[in-house]
Amino acid sequence: MNKNGGFTLIELVAVLVIVALLGAMAVPRFVNVSNDALTAAQNGSVTAVRTGHAMAIAKLKTLPKLDQLITYIGGKNVATNSAGKGIDVVINNVTYTVGTYSDTICSVPTAATTDLVGCVGDIL
Repeated sequence: MNKNGGFTLIELVAVLVIVALLGAMAVPRFVNVSNDALTAAQNGSVTAVRTGHAMAIAKLKTLPKLDQLITYIGGKNVATNSAGKGIDVVINNVTYTVGTYSDTICSVPTAATTDLVGCVGDIL
């Protein structure tokens, strides 16, 4: 009898099919993890701006102006929006704007960096 020590074509194809199935299950889970991480980063940025707003009110004993608020928010990737519509945060080289409002019920958006900030909203 002739015994070769290799794998048959059917065995190799079966292994490739199994590896492909495992890969097909892993890729969607990785994509969901990436989206979850971006959402968590955005929520963390909104929380940082809201915390800075609360600290500014406590320190100043009044509502801060938009350009004052930026000094109470930590991080190097944070700036006032050039149109005065909020605070810009950079996540993975993409700029997102956290909305700021002149009233305390988040209905009148700020329009300039000298506007008082009564409420901090979500990412616009």
